[in-house]
Amino acid sequence: RRARGRRGTRRGRCRGGVCRLAGGGRGPLLPAGPRLPRRRRRHGHEAEAEERVSRLLPGVDRRPPLRAGAARLVQKAELVRLSQTLSLVPRLHWLLVEDAESPTPLVSGLLAASGLLFTHLAVLTPKAQRLREGEPGWVRPRGVEQRNRALDWLRGGGGAVGGEKDPPPPGTRGVVYFADDDNTYSRELFEEMRWTRGVSVWPVGLVGGLRFEGPRVQDGRVVGFHTAWEPNRPFPLDMAGFAVALPLLLAKPNAQFDAAAPRGHLESSLLSHLVDPKDLEPRAANCTRVLVWHTRTEKPKMKQEEQLQRQGRGSDPAVEV
Repeated sequence: RRARGRRGTRRGRCRGGVCRLAGGGRGPLLPAGPRLPRRRRRHGHEAEAEERVSRLLPGVDRRPPLRAGAARLVQKAELVRLSQTLSLVPRLHWLLVEDAESPTPLVSGLLAASGLLFTHLAVLTPKAQRLREGEPGWVRPRGVEQRNRALDWLRGGGGAVGGEKDPPPPGTRGVVYFADDDNTYSRELFEEMRWTRGVSVWPVGLVGGLRFEGPRVQDGRVVGFHTAWEPNRPFPLDMAGFAVALPLLLAKPNAQFDAAAPRGHLESSLLSHLVDPKDLEPRAANCTRVLVWHTRTEKPKMKQEEQLQRQGRGSDPAVEV
């Protein structure tokens, strides 16, 4: 039992999830994954969820081990919250890009049980781009490889590891939104962005050290930006503050995020290839309503768990958290 509690698990994070409004189709099955010893009998909604995962993903164990330090302990909680928000949005295709060499059972099972139309992609962040221990999150741009992987798939790059494998056919109308898994979204936001013709924008709450930051609008046009940090950036916007029409992305095959962009310029590295600031389309009542918040999940403190693990009495690793 002690050895089993210390066994490592496959590392995986989800960065730069992409939501594409509209789309359709069914996804093929995933390859078999590792199997674990039989555990207690499940009842009620737990049993129904496990039965659904077993049916959609035969061979992928729905109770993968997870221990403190092996992966982000809040990963599943954030994805459950996001998936249930997305389930309220009609005609939505969820492109989830996992920061891993290959798909993990936790994320594969969650996607299968979500009831959403989805495509599962995976790409590992290069070691040189990863945050080092103790570094603040703003030191290095995050989710660059994952967002670019999603753009590549939309342009016909292939390589999906689960769900809908084929990208949208030429001429498909849709809107692409880069949704981080820890933000808070109003479902109204997705209806606002659905009418995007080029690049639409809106304010984001609790970001940049401000109550909100976003475009300043006059006579229905963007004339500047309300921001406190580097206001002279080409597009001083948060990742959650814009959406792009799919035809525009497909017409600009070289447009992508630049991992070498200076701090705060990641959004500009994409948008500069797509649109002029004067042509941005203000949404959310001319950018006067906040419909998305840049929230963060607190990192759990695991001191007691680590102490019990050293004593061989850690939490059951087969219980997926």
